[in-house]
Amino acid sequence: MNGGADLGGLMGLGPISVEKNEPLFHAEWEKRAFGMTIALGACGQWNIDTSRYTRENVHPADYMVTPYYKIWIDAAIRLMKQRSMISETEIETGTAIDASAAVNRKLKASDVETVLSAGGPANRPAQGRPVWQVGDHIKTVNNHPRTHTRLPRYARDKTGEITKVHGFHVFPDSNALGLGEDPRWLYQVTFKSRDLWGEQGNPLDTISLDLWEPYLRALQ
Repeated sequence: MNGGADLGGLMGLGPISVEKNEPLFHAEWEKRAFGMTIALGACGQWNIDTSRYTRENVHPADYMVTPYYKIWIDAAIRLMKQRSMISETEIETGTAIDASAAVNRKLKASDVETVLSAGGPANRPAQGRPVWQVGDHIKTVNNHPRTHTRLPRYARDKTGEITKVHGFHVFPDSNALGLGEDPRWLYQVTFKSRDLWGEQGNPLDTISLDLWEPYLRALQ
């Protein structure tokens, strides 16, 4: 999806402002937004890729000017509304009116630290063998899907080198749409800066991306 979240290579946005000793959260509401998103994700009504897709699936102009955690909480609300977990009246009043929606599981406060420490592993038992090996040179596909993808625009139709085979992992493009995990081989692909940015790229720089097998093809 070529949306506001895919910022790599965009110009005219000004310098990146680096905040010295930047805190993890800038306001109390950001903590609550983060906590609510984690707790809702643990209910099992959607997966992390669906959550990411919902966050990025807004008008680019709105995405650019909306605070980061406001994007998170807006996405959580949309996901709940789609699943009839919350009503417009409840959103407007901030008060629970209807009976609580049935969920697959609940995240208890006593389990938060353990759950966050464990993360959400996306690796799965391997099936078959990877097409590519370390040292292989490949080219990325030049696809522009209207839905979720982890292949950024600036790295499409570019030549790179396989520098690591991560294993067999959930394929976000499918998982985000509720079409199943459809695990695929995942690789670390390293690109020369000038292969991405042309003469403006630093010849000493490289950029490494974790890319799934369907994003890659053989050099012609």
